Amino acid sequence: KTFKGMTDALLAWQTERLRELSVEERSWGVLVRPELVVEIAYDGLQRSTRYPAGVTLRFARVVRYREDKRPDEADTVGTLLAAHPEVRP
Repeated sequence: KTFKGMTDALLAWQTERLRELSVEERSWGVLVRPELVVEIAYDGLQRSTRYPAGVTLRFARVVRYREDKRPDEADTVGTLLAAHPEVRP
């Protein structure tokens, strides 16, 4: 959902790429195939009942797309929670 830190050109590329990966549209968003690895910077983690994982990233921003990484090399919510033991959903 984040687009902070992105140039207009990168945002346009991301929009097109996510359309290519789209598998289903829902009222709240679009589901995509998990083929794109994105490096995200953030300032903190907090509990949230809004998301299935029970947490949200504070001030998230795109750093870069990691074409050198496969999706199975990406961090998971579990990795994120382990890095922030003070925040539990």
